[in-house]
Amino acid sequence: MTAENTAYSEAVRAVRAGELDADTAADQLIARMTEKEILGLLDGDSPRRLLPLIPFLLGRRPFVAGAVRRLGFPGIRFSDGARGVVIGASTAFPVTMARAATWNPSLEEEVGLAIGVETRARDANYSASVCVNLLRHPAWGRAQECYGENPVLTGRMGSAMTTGLRENVMACVKHFALNSMENQRFEVDVSVDDHALHEVYLPHFKAVVDAGADSVMTAYNRVRGEHMDVNGALLTEVLRNEWGFSGFVTSDWVFGTHHAVASLQAGMDVEMPLRLLRARELPNALRSGELARATVLRSAHRVLRTIVLQEATREQASPSADLVASPVHRALARRVAAESIVLLKNEPIGAEPLLPLDPGIRHLAVVGRLATLPNLGDHGSSRVRPPSTVSPLQGLREALPGVRITTPSGSSARAAASVAAAADTAIVVVGLDQHDEGESVVTGSVEVGVLGRAFSAGPLRAPITWLAHLASRFVRGGDRSSLDLRPSDVELIQAVVAANPRTIVVLIGGSAILTEAWRQRVPALLLAWYGGMEGGHALASVLTGEAEPGGRLPFVVPTDVSHLPPFDSAAKSVVYDDRWGQRLLDAEGHTAAFPFGFGLGYTTIEHRLIDHRFDDAGGSAEVLVTNTGDREGSTVVQLYAGDVSLDRPVAQLLGFQKVTVQPHSEAVVTVALDAGPTRQRDPETHTWSPRPGDWAVLAAQHSPSSWEGSRRLRRPEAAEGTQAG
Repeated sequence: MTAENTAYSEAVRAVRAGELDADTAADQLIARMTEKEILGLLDGDSPRRLLPLIPFLLGRRPFVAGAVRRLGFPGIRFSDGARGVVIGASTAFPVTMARAATWNPSLEEEVGLAIGVETRARDANYSASVCVNLLRHPAWGRAQECYGENPVLTGRMGSAMTTGLRENVMACVKHFALNSMENQRFEVDVSVDDHALHEVYLPHFKAVVDAGADSVMTAYNRVRGEHMDVNGALLTEVLRNEWGFSGFVTSDWVFGTHHAVASLQAGMDVEMPLRLLRARELPNALRSGELARATVLRSAHRVLRTIVLQEATREQASPSADLVASPVHRALARRVAAESIVLLKNEPIGAEPLLPLDPGIRHLAVVGRLATLPNLGDHGSSRVRPPSTVSPLQGLREALPGVRITTPSGSSARAAASVAAAADTAIVVVGLDQHDEGESVVTGSVEVGVLGRAFSAGPLRAPITWLAHLASRFVRGGDRSSLDLRPSDVELIQAVVAANPRTIVVLIGGSAILTEAWRQRVPALLLAWYGGMEGGHALASVLTGEAEPGGRLPFVVPTDVSHLPPFDSAAKSVVYDDRWGQRLLDAEGHTAAFPFGFGLGYTTIEHRLIDHRFDDAGGSAEVLVTNTGDREGSTVVQLYAGDVSLDRPVAQLLGFQKVTVQPHSEAVVTVALDAGPTRQRDPETHTWSPRPGDWAVLAAQHSPSSWEGSRRLRRPEAAEGTQAG
């Protein structure tokens, strides 16, 4: 080895030993690079001819950007995925939305640690697993990749994922910003006022940046007329100047860079993942003076500094490949899946609720097209291919070896009803799959000019664009066309419950599914998400009572789609305000089918706010939690604030804490409170102050419909002990 090809490893050693800081180490590496190598830090290393192969290569190896092999610098070695590593046969965890339903940041940090270990074991050093875009509407095709509709829950869970990942790899948060529709993600322009932008759609991004995120990925969409790669107002003025972010910014892939020079000047450091616009245009722009050398060096420094610092501070021992999809990680996937399952309904049939299943059950019917499928979620960039999966039917058969379990011989509702009629209890497994929702990998709304001059104005542009539009009509995934189940699923539910009143419905999906057409007839209802490779085992453990349903909704389920904001999957422009989800239902006086934060357990638990302390930096609350039932159980203590001077107060989640309580016992739980939802930002001075109003605080088990029993939210100048009506 020579001093030249060990330059990077020596820089890492020096930073680890405290002999150099990361900034100095980065500058020393830049001083040893040629101009071509420095410019090479600013885009992907793969040639553009690999574009059609990206879906295949993404699952086989890391995508590399900025490597300088002469100096031993590995560059950015990218792996997706939000539910596990997309390279090779890796652990498939439940999708992000399912993990949000655990309301358990400590558990999410464990998942982040496991994903980071497997990412590094696959020879990658950078994971784009932190997706914190808000669920503005459940029809969004990639809803399953986010943490739900609430900024505080999203910020806490995304920060936990970031912390876990960073033990082994760089953590990338995406998609910055206001990305929450799929079919028109390349073209849509989002209009938003300062209040909604800074107080609703950005706080969770800031929380993840504050948690140490190494990188930010820009979104495809426009915000206020500008594509995000050239949006200096957000990339520089907010992200760097206001928040102090010191890592590097990458583009979303291929079509996320619209101008080679302007994107660099705006603060987007790396074009991913191919040599496209920047490889063609930056050398000439630098020579002509259009691009300042200082701008190039600024982004090169960010990339080098971040990678040197991450390797110098991460866990030093390289993880063994044996940890990938290991028994330990499979067990974690199963635990997360069980804790994510939300029990929405559990009415008595006779003397007892239908769940958990009667230990004396002898004959169980399991029906539905999703009962036997390895249904892990969409087949886009976050797809994970585990070495094995467990379906709901397999999980039940393994959990109930002495029980006769029958399935219909055909797929008709009539055949299912016949099987159900002969059984003690029937389980119907229905919902969504990758055909109903997910990433729209092929779309007609794509700017093919990034592929070269022949595509931007030459003879290839028209046929390529036409082919993209044609293919987009047949590709799976994308935004949902309806929030209802498929008609065949509704027919199946109605037929089975008519044949056997002891019917349990299990819903599979990535966000809200409307239930009004049939839920009143069904005694037991669960939401089991895309539960990962161990989802079938987890579901069986909850149904049998081995585990309790620990999930709570990370979004509201309305009774009517009209109670949600309008959603046009073909829109080229949209307006985002501060009213969506539970907030919109609160403001307009609509009752939810299942409110935000809702979920039942197998015991009865009560909450009572004892005391709280609160100021502009946040605070804490003490809540007495009492398990009045005969079984150990968990609950999520949720603290909400609302301006009770309004006719219809809009509940704002301030904090939450999951706790397990023994039967007939009580515990005092301390909940950290986030002041952000009660504060406002001055658009001129960028300073924050308390929002006007008569604010009250309430401890609850889900978003409240009444503020009876709430207390005045005490700021330092407020009176002690007063009650809010």
